[in-house]
Amino acid sequence: MKYRFFAIILGAACAVSTGATGLNDLENFVKTVKSGRAEFTQAVTAPAKDGQAARTKSSSGTFEFSRPNRFKFVYKKPFEQSIVADGQTLWLLDVDLNQVTARQQSKVMGSTPAALIASAPDLKALQADFTLADAPDKDAMQWVEATPKAKDSSLQSVRVGFKSGAFAVLEILDSFGQRSTMTFSAFQANAPLDAGSFQFKPPAGADVIRQ
Repeated sequence: MKYRFFAIILGAACAVSTGATGLNDLENFVKTVKSGRAEFTQAVTAPAKDGQAARTKSSSGTFEFSRPNRFKFVYKKPFEQSIVADGQTLWLLDVDLNQVTARQQSKVMGSTPAALIASAPDLKALQADFTLADAPDKDAMQWVEATPKAKDSSLQSVRVGFKSGAFAVLEILDSFGQRSTMTFSAFQANAPLDAGSFQFKPPAGADVIRQ
């Protein structure tokens, strides 16, 4: 069955800073990077169960964002999907099914990686929804661990990795024990983006589901 990435994709990018810790790098990122584009790969690993080994599924695509609250993920492999946040509505397009899901953005962002990375202007704003802490260095990167404060969050934790001050990895652990690792490359910080990049129009004949 095709895996849907909707619950775990919401957000990440890259930045350069002089911070010596992950928290310093994260603070610099949210203050100074107002837009960007990057390529990404994503590996999603489901926990082992019923005697079966854990399974990992991979995907790749491109990512763009513009503060506040606008971003776009375009999955190219293995299945074509697009996720577009236009500031009001969060759109999910499944190309194979020719199906669009539309959700009110303010109701679904909450304590998500997108809110953590693409929306907040500073650490104080992030701390309203997350408990933030420096995590031990790993793989030559500095890490921040963000734990959602909402009791009904679908996430256990989000880990943000910075390498030499540049954002490199986002690790997401959901409430079912499923782990998603997103790795970003070819990042362009503060790239000039066309405002039309975040406008979405359902394809002709698409089944549109509003939630």
